[in-house]
Amino acid sequence: MITPRSAPAGDDAGLRPGGVRNALAVVSDRVREGDLGPVPVLVGLLVIWAVFQSLNPVFLSSENLVNLTMQCAATGTIALGVVLVLLVGEIDLSVGSVSGLAAAVLAVTFVKLQWPLLVALPAAVATGCLVGLVYGVLYTRFGLPSFVITLAGLLGFLGLQLWVLGDTGAIALPFDSWIVWFAQQMFLPAWASYLLVLLAAAAYAASLLRRASRRRAADLAGEGYVRIAVKAGTLLVVLLVIVWYLNRHRGVGAMFVFFVGLVVLMNLVLTRTRWGRAVYAVGGSVDAARRAGIRVDRIYLSVFALCSTFAALGGVLAAARLASASQSSGTGDTNLIAIAAAVIGGASLFGGRGSAFAALLGIIVIQSISSGLTLLNLDAAVQFMVTGVVLVLAVILDSLSRRTRAARGRA
Repeated sequence: MITPRSAPAGDDAGLRPGGVRNALAVVSDRVREGDLGPVPVLVGLLVIWAVFQSLNPVFLSSENLVNLTMQCAATGTIALGVVLVLLVGEIDLSVGSVSGLAAAVLAVTFVKLQWPLLVALPAAVATGCLVGLVYGVLYTRFGLPSFVITLAGLLGFLGLQLWVLGDTGAIALPFDSWIVWFAQQMFLPAWASYLLVLLAAAAYAASLLRRASRRRAADLAGEGYVRIAVKAGTLLVVLLVIVWYLNRHRGVGAMFVFFVGLVVLMNLVLTRTRWGRAVYAVGGSVDAARRAGIRVDRIYLSVFALCSTFAALGGVLAAARLASASQSSGTGDTNLIAIAAAVIGGASLFGGRGSAFAALLGIIVIQSISSGLTLLNLDAAVQFMVTGVVLVLAVILDSLSRRTRAARGRA
């Protein structure tokens, strides 16, 4: 009788002909079961890049890609919070207003009231956290739908933002302040960016080795060392090429690195902690999570608080990048872009499926569309229409995937 340890999980399991066939069979099974992962997003991104590059050779220039990464950070941080509420099957329509309010609080306390930046910045972010806690209490104690709560917040906090700014309407942040310098002019030295890539690949390899070791300790099949080396090596090469190309211009922006760091951190929290597993459980089935002993109310409270905190942090980054906070901060398409990025990146509207990387992938897709259309001198109307079509396609894929899993008893 073959034990689990004798499954093709040796050092060359994924490279032998049988191992390759097994790997392809696993991928095929996942696709048939509706588990598409990030593949549709990555394929869509490659298509978008290929189309815009064929229409304008400047699109994939290192200069344009550096600008694209810097444009992703602020709204991408807001989208990261949206991913969290989507994972529990809820929605937050007020992230734009909360980001604008946080920007206003930062500008007023730092510029008008002359608070030290190390005090004004936490105060702005704490404002967002407080908003999320209020949402969580209204949802868990009074049973108000998140749609209604956050829609009211969208209107109310927009008004509060205007009140905080006062008659001036706009407040400029000093260009010599370190937060503006961080958002506009701080780029990693080439050696630091390459070192960061090496550390990222090493951490990824260590994570795979740890998971394989734990599976073997539980008498389950674990990935072979050669396959782990191939995965880590592939990541290393891809990241090295990306960083090398960005370094041909200004390099890797510190604000973008900060955003990616937040994504990685939240991914670890969601996948490696009890709280993260509880979030997925609540999104999958509230009743089942409650029967399993999960404090569902606390999960909702923490998720709403984190969502608004990330919205406030994104608003602060946006204000720093523009070196000002105004009545238009957080308004316009900020709400729509943040929510669309989370959905396009792979976070399910039905809850329980998605990852923190949905914010990163989704915002890159949306900013790529925006950048490409800008280079083609097409106005915002076309950008909104194209983004809307991409969003509908993402939701259709999510719905079809969910139906497939339900048909196979995996919903």
